[in-house]
Formats: sequence, C-alpha cells, structure tokens
Amino acid sequence: MPEIYVSTDVEADGPIPGPNSMLSFGSAAYRVDKALVSTFTANLEILPDATGAPNTMVWWQTQPAAWAACRKNPQPPQVAMPNYLAWLKGLPGKPVFVGYPAAYDFLFVYWYLIRFTGESPFSHSALDIKTYAMAMLRGGFRDATKGNMPKRWFDQLPHTHCALDDAIEQGALFCNMLAENLERGIR
Repeated sequence: MPEIYVSTDVEADGPIPGPNSMLSFGSAAYRVDKALVSTFTANLEILPDATGAPNTMVWWQTQPAAWAACRKNPQPPQVAMPNYLAWLKGLPGKPVFVGYPAAYDFLFVYWYLIRFTGESPFSHSALDIKTYAMAMLRGGFRDATKGNMPKRWFDQLPHTHCALDDAIEQGALFCNMLAENLERGIR
C-alpha cells in the first residue's frame, strides 16, 4: 500500500491539549508525486474547562482574520474527529502525518483522535519537515528554518494561519523536498 503524506496544520489557543483547545485543523493528503488527493478541515468547539493561554491569546489578537476563520461554524470534537478518522481511513494509501512543526501539530491531532475516537491511523509517528530539511541541508536543527531553505522548495502558496491553507502550503514544501531527495537516490 503506498504512503499518503497527510500534511496537517493546527490552530490552538495554547501549547497543550486538554488545558487548551485545538480551535481548527486542516489536512492535505498528497501522493509521493505531489498529487493532492483530498483535503479535510474542521473548526472545533472549545473543550469544557479549557482556557486559552494568555500569551497565545495575545498573539491571536494580532491575527484577526485567522481568528475569525477558525471560529466560524465550530463543531463538537466528538463529531469532527470521527469524521476525520473516517476520512483518513478512506485515503488510497497508508497515512503518514507530516507537520511543521510536527511535535506541536501531532500532539494535538493525536490527543484529539485518541480522546474522541480511541485510535490513530498514524500510530505514534509523525514526520517533521524541519528535521527532514536539517538532514537534506546537512546542517544544524536550529539552522533548518524556512528562511534558510532553498527557494526552489517553495511554491507560491499563502501562509495565512488558516489551518487548511497552511497544510496545503507545507505539504507542497514537503513534496518538493521529497522529490529532490528521490532525484538524488535518497529515500
């Protein structure tokens, strides 16, 4: 079964799920040839007893369009996450979580999947674009920033802090990096 790279971006009101809420998430499923197979996005209701972290809420005040977008038509997580799981299981391949940064986005998605569906088709694994860039650039982790990555890896796509836009943009970035690596004969 081929791998399907599920580039996922999360918007949240704090650093950790439970005390904080995932406000919105978007996933863009790509084949190895960069074909965009399907997308999924949902805005979520805030968890009971969760509160926004003060620093994060200050940041959100600087992003009014993104805030408005992630608060439009929120769904209960107990509805959205089973729908997301069904979408993942319906993809034409084995889903591989891809994120930038994967540690943050995967933390929320995994927690919400386990909490509201009892399972994760990603298992316990996530592919981090920044770490992949570090290996390709043969440099330090802290030097593997988007500003230090070759321009040829980027498509002209917006980074809006709207989850699906950012998932598509980051998925295209990953696919460009993957294609270059495959051309080198490295997998």
